[in-house]
Amino acid sequence: MKGRRGEPASLGDILNVVAGRLKRVDVRLIDQVRAIWDDNVDEVLRARCQPLFIKDGVLVIEVPSGAFAQRITQDATALLAVFEPLGDAAPRSIRSVIAP
Repeated sequence: MKGRRGEPASLGDILNVVAGRLKRVDVRLIDQVRAIWDDNVDEVLRARCQPLFIKDGVLVIEVPSGAFAQRITQDATALLAVFEPLGDAAPRSIRSVIAP
């Protein structure tokens, strides 16, 4: 990472950027989501798909293929319903990303 004048950025500047990004992702919440996921989601989805994080109310789920992405989209309403016990912290929508 370079500073404004082409000089290396200070460690403090880099840590401020990283901290700013982390503020928007609640790491404790994703642990709760993963526990609910493991207890309530269909075995096939549970085995092949993984909740990655929640940001701005959107649950991002890693899937192995487009077919699983389509299934996540089709089942979104039912999947979101299992997270209702989280109250205001529950995700409001789902987005899938295909694993590299």
